Amino acid sequence: MDAATWEPTLDAGPLLGVAAAAIIVSLVLIIWFRIHAFLALIIVSALTAIAAGIPLSETVGIMTDGFGGTLAPVALLVSLGAMTGRLVEQSGGAQSLADALVRKFGEDKAPLALGVASLMLGFPIFFDAGLIVMLPTIFAVARRLDGPVLAYGIPAAGAFSVMHIYLPPHPGPVAASEFFGADLGLVLLFGLLVALPTWYFSGYRWGLFLGKKYPDFKVTDVLIGRETAPEEQPAQPATAGAVISILLIPLLLIFCNTGLTALTKTGAVNGDARWVHLLVFLGQTPIALLITTLAAMVILGTARGIRAKEIEKSLESAVGPVCSVMLLAGAGGMFGEVLRASGIGDALADSMAGLGIPVIVACYLTAALLRVAQGSATVALTTAATLMVPAVEAGNFTELHVVFIVLATAAGSIFASHVNDSGFWLIGRLMGMDVATTLRTWTMNQVLVSVIGFAFVLLYYGIYQLVL
Repeated sequence: MDAATWEPTLDAGPLLGVAAAAIIVSLVLIIWFRIHAFLALIIVSALTAIAAGIPLSETVGIMTDGFGGTLAPVALLVSLGAMTGRLVEQSGGAQSLADALVRKFGEDKAPLALGVASLMLGFPIFFDAGLIVMLPTIFAVARRLDGPVLAYGIPAAGAFSVMHIYLPPHPGPVAASEFFGADLGLVLLFGLLVALPTWYFSGYRWGLFLGKKYPDFKVTDVLIGRETAPEEQPAQPATAGAVISILLIPLLLIFCNTGLTALTKTGAVNGDARWVHLLVFLGQTPIALLITTLAAMVILGTARGIRAKEIEKSLESAVGPVCSVMLLAGAGGMFGEVLRASGIGDALADSMAGLGIPVIVACYLTAALLRVAQGSATVALTTAATLMVPAVEAGNFTELHVVFIVLATAAGSIFASHVNDSGFWLIGRLMGMDVATTLRTWTMNQVLVSVIGFAFVLLYYGIYQLVL
């Protein structure tokens, strides 16, 4: 007997019980026993396979297939994105972009300028790293203008948050797109349409409100201590224009791919033309990010007189911090493969259909519950996606429907950051807030990012349904 011919022997009820037990066990291992999520997902995958009756001879093969199939695309995109972000950071381009936007917008619009800079930097730079890069500028502006730190810090932190959760090449949306089979170019396009207005309300406007609510919460010597000090800036930092030009490369290439693919399907463009094949190839996300990284090496490196050995060291230093994220995404794929092979996913899909909950809402709620329970947005997004794959596959959805489902799942995965989330402590500690204040400010920001983002997803979903 092999996995290809094996059929589930348990009914839907027991299978769903196994799924519930698997999630509970994973949360207990991660939260109570403090086992790393990567190890916890491997343990739970093996136990789930055994409990569901998958033959022992096939269990390891199913697990490794799921791990490798997910890790291959995710590792490629995340590594290239991290490398580009590291070059932007070390070249001084991040600081230049922030300073230029403050000058452009004016001091009275400094929170908006810092937020826009963070949105731009948040495309290639991950949340934690981007926030650390921006904090010195945030504190410097807040101190120079003698303003409340939350009015400047929350718009910037919220910007990194929305970019991290809604847009490729960040690991969560990349992994969810891979699980659901969504087009990454369309996820990027509609992710922007969700992220930008969501940030305006949940980051910028909320930050201004908090600045008025906490007017005496100013920058102190504690906040600008050594732990938040940036690396020494280069004598001739990269210009803001150089950074913007680099950030535009993947956007243009990927949008070109998506546009030509759509035009080819309608017959408006000859899909057999060589130039179409070339542009579609260059606009595939891994190739677009590779081109972006190479361009960053030249523009931010060799063109500024940086030696090749130093550029190589910068790229090497970028990969290490994201290895844990990539392994976690692979483990999520492993868990998902076990769920698919065991029949649990089909049972869950049938149950959701029986309850009458739309798949897009079920994906959001599943991710939100996982986020609140265990803290990590990436774990919540990947786990919810793996659980809901059969429901999505059974729904006979169009390509755009699947994109909206990916973004709805992403919206759920950011809901209500609290004490079990490392980002909660990072924001609270670096901005000098106690737990109660962090709950009232940052946790509410994450609730708004989730709820407002989901509202925009539903809006676009509804418009698409009307014109379909």
